[in-house]
Amino acid sequence: MTKKAQILFILFTISAIGVSLAQEKLLNKGNEKYEEYSFRPAIDIYKRVLDKEFVSADLLKKLGNSYYFNSDYKEAAEIFQKLVTEFPNDVAPEDYFKYAQTLKTLGDYEDSNKVMSQFTALTTSDARASAFKEERDYLAEIKTNSGRYDITSFEYNTVYSEFAPAFYKDGLIFSSDRDTGNFARYRHTWNAKDFLDLYKVNSDSVSMNVVTKFGEDINTRLHESASVVTKDGETLYFTRNNFVEGKYVKDEKGIIRLKIFRARMIDGIWGEIEELPFNNDGYSVANPVLSPDEKILYFTSDMPGTYGLSDIFMVAINDDGTFSTPENLGANINTEARETFPFVTNNEILYFSSDGHPGLGGLDIFATKIKRKDFNGKVLNVGEPINSRRDDFTFIFNELSKEGYMASNREGGIGEDDIYKFLEKEPLVFECVQQVTGTVRDKISNNVLVGATVKVINENNEEILSDITNSEGNYSLVLDCNQGNFVRALMEGYVPFEEYIGVSDGKPKIIDFYLERDIITAGFGDDLAKLLQLSTIYFDFNKYNIRQDSEVEVEKVIAAMEKYPSLKIQVNSHTDSRGLAAYNLLLSQKRAEATINYMISKGIGSGRLASKGYGETKLINDCYDGINCSSQKHDLNRRSEFIISE
Repeated sequence: MTKKAQILFILFTISAIGVSLAQEKLLNKGNEKYEEYSFRPAIDIYKRVLDKEFVSADLLKKLGNSYYFNSDYKEAAEIFQKLVTEFPNDVAPEDYFKYAQTLKTLGDYEDSNKVMSQFTALTTSDARASAFKEERDYLAEIKTNSGRYDITSFEYNTVYSEFAPAFYKDGLIFSSDRDTGNFARYRHTWNAKDFLDLYKVNSDSVSMNVVTKFGEDINTRLHESASVVTKDGETLYFTRNNFVEGKYVKDEKGIIRLKIFRARMIDGIWGEIEELPFNNDGYSVANPVLSPDEKILYFTSDMPGTYGLSDIFMVAINDDGTFSTPENLGANINTEARETFPFVTNNEILYFSSDGHPGLGGLDIFATKIKRKDFNGKVLNVGEPINSRRDDFTFIFNELSKEGYMASNREGGIGEDDIYKFLEKEPLVFECVQQVTGTVRDKISNNVLVGATVKVINENNEEILSDITNSEGNYSLVLDCNQGNFVRALMEGYVPFEEYIGVSDGKPKIIDFYLERDIITAGFGDDLAKLLQLSTIYFDFNKYNIRQDSEVEVEKVIAAMEKYPSLKIQVNSHTDSRGLAAYNLLLSQKRAEATINYMISKGIGSGRLASKGYGETKLINDCYDGINCSSQKHDLNRRSEFIISE
């Protein structure tokens, strides 16, 4: 190498080192913004670094995430594609998931499914992967749920952001940055430079058809958003940045977290503003909503115990205004991605937004029934037009009027986020309903059991519902056929019996129960026929052979003796008063013997049976000799009894 060449090489190396140091400094600044969740400044910095042809897997991941969390899905898809193509060995499962989500928002469901297959191949216990495997035809399900709403744009939208509507009096509260000039982008975290305030419309005579600020003491110079007011209008729960006594508070990473505050109406002014005790400077708590009885507060958080980026939690509101410990709603609702913006209707249907459950792209709105605080019901995508390929969120609904509101950043809107009004034309079918009916009978006598209890027990051994058999021994139950259940019949003095019904297609099912007595509570001299509620064993006039209709009743006695091997009986037979008394005595004896011979032929040991004929000596009515009785009354006396002898 010549001296001149050496000088040029040194100069080039020094220049390269200078460029490298400058790139590293710029990249560090971008990472600092990224860690603060200031994604928009991070995007600007990362793009400058990328334009200088400096690229790494870490840079692409952070730039892709920054676009993703700002809902710039087209740009995010391009960056994730570059990551997958140029650094395939550095792609994590979460990168594949976000890439698949961005492709959905672009309407490329085929490629999205291919990327999701790569995601599932790298995961073992991820709920999103399980849902994808089990619901590969999720688009067909979404299509089934679609078309149930008429949707129109909220007349008070602006070119700025409007979202988080909440019912208030006869109008709404909502969040907007219309007075700040910024395009606020609230998803799970906020950029601290965007300022959102609460507004109201049509909630009082002052603001009819005019949007005004909500409460002078509620709005601050930072963010106020998602809120709920109690039915009496006296208490407000709302979301605000960690802003206390005029100062904002950052966590150890320099992030201003979100908190839920409570305010009370005092002399027409919102006052006594306090933050809730389960807030924390180290994580966010946001998006409050009340249960129908206002005894439970649902909210969103990324507190410890969260499955993904954000989960839905709940706390009980005690009578004295204090709160229980927050509880996660569980893995059926919450995934490893984002679950946020809950809303609970009067019929206890939980609506929420998620990008972890199978959807159309971005955040979709889902629904599940949570009656009896059961959070394991089927989660359904509410379909189009509520959901789109972009972010759809902050859904609220009045089941009485069938009207509601939600927000979206879908194409065709006026601003960054717009509120939409909708009317429900057809309710969402949450349950697979199956009607189960039947009759409960005594197994031996076949008589119906009136007042028997039929219970439905779920697979966790919890009683769900029950019914009592009517005068005809019938019961009727309506089951959720999305889950397995045990149907159990019980009656005092009988052995309980149950039948399992698994997940089904909802077709009606008939289950008849035949219960066995747990023990025959009888003593010497009792009539087994009466205990078993048997029909009377009748004989034709002047005959002693077992009639065909009586064979059924005798078979029931045989069944009882087979079940209770120590049981011994004496068959007593009787005649009516017609004919000579001596002849009737002989005829009755033959009837008794015919009965036990029939039982012996069916396998009952002769040592357990005895017979005795009483002729006309024990009539059960007043049809004595010389009394004019109908043939029906005479029939009643021609009978056999089964008297317990041991």
